[in-house]
Amino acid sequence: MTPLTVLRRLGYALGLPLVLVAVWWFASAGSTSPFWPPLSTIVAKFPGTWFSGRMTEDVLPSVVRLLVGYALAVVAGVAVGMLVGLSRRVRAFTEPTLEFFRAVPPPVLVPLIALFLGYTGSTSKVITIALGCVWPVLLNTVEGVRGVDEVLLDTARCYHLSRRSRLVHVVLRGASPQIAAGARQALSIGVILMVISELFGANRGLGASIVQFQRGFAIPEMWTGIIMLGLLGFVLSLVFRLVEHRALAWYRGLRDANRGA
Repeated sequence: MTPLTVLRRLGYALGLPLVLVAVWWFASAGSTSPFWPPLSTIVAKFPGTWFSGRMTEDVLPSVVRLLVGYALAVVAGVAVGMLVGLSRRVRAFTEPTLEFFRAVPPPVLVPLIALFLGYTGSTSKVITIALGCVWPVLLNTVEGVRGVDEVLLDTARCYHLSRRSRLVHVVLRGASPQIAAGARQALSIGVILMVISELFGANRGLGASIVQFQRGFAIPEMWTGIIMLGLLGFVLSLVFRLVEHRALAWYRGLRDANRGA
C-alpha cells in the first residue's frame, strides 16, 4: 500500500467527521441558548467531566456490563442457532416462538427485568443487554448453518470426519460470515441497551450520568456524555472490525478468488 493510498483512505474516513464538526462549531458559535451551548464550551468541559474519576466510576462499569452481556448473547446465540439450524424438527418446533420473542422490542423488557432483578446493580443490566443482543446472532447463525453447502457436508462425511470436526471446521466455519453479520448488529443494539438499562434508577454508569447532568441542568456536561457515548461506539466498532478482518481472512480470500474466476 503506497503512502498516497493511505492518505486517500484517511481523507475518505476523516473527511465527513471533520466537516460535521466544523459545521457544528461555527453554527453554535455565539449561541446564548442554554440547551444549545457552543461546541467550544462543550470541548472545554470534556476533560474535567470525564477525566476526573468518571472514567473508572461510570464509563468502565458500563463497558464491562456491555461486554459481559454481549459475550453471553454471542455464546448463547451461536449455540442455539447451530442446534436450530442443523435440525429441521427443532427448527419447525422453535421457529414460531423465536419469531414471537424476536418481535418484542428489547427496551420494553427493561422495566420488567428491573422489577425482578432490581434497578441497581449490574445483573439486570447484563441480562437486558444479553436478551437484546441474542436475537441477531441467533437468527443469523440459523441462516448461516442452513446455507452451508451440502456438498461440503457430504464430502466431510465421506472422509469420515468426526461429528465435532464437521461442526467446527465445516458448519461453524461456513456459517461464520453470517454469524459475524449478526454479531455486528448485536453490538449496536448492545450499546443502545447499555444506555437504556441505566436510565431506570441506576446511580452509576454512562447513561445514568447523562440523565443526572440533564436533571441538574448541566447541559454542556450532558453534551459531553453524548459525545463520549459516540466515541465509545466508534472504538467498539473499530475493534470489532479488526477482529472480524482477521477471523474472516479466509472468506475474503475465497470471495476474491471466486470473483476473479
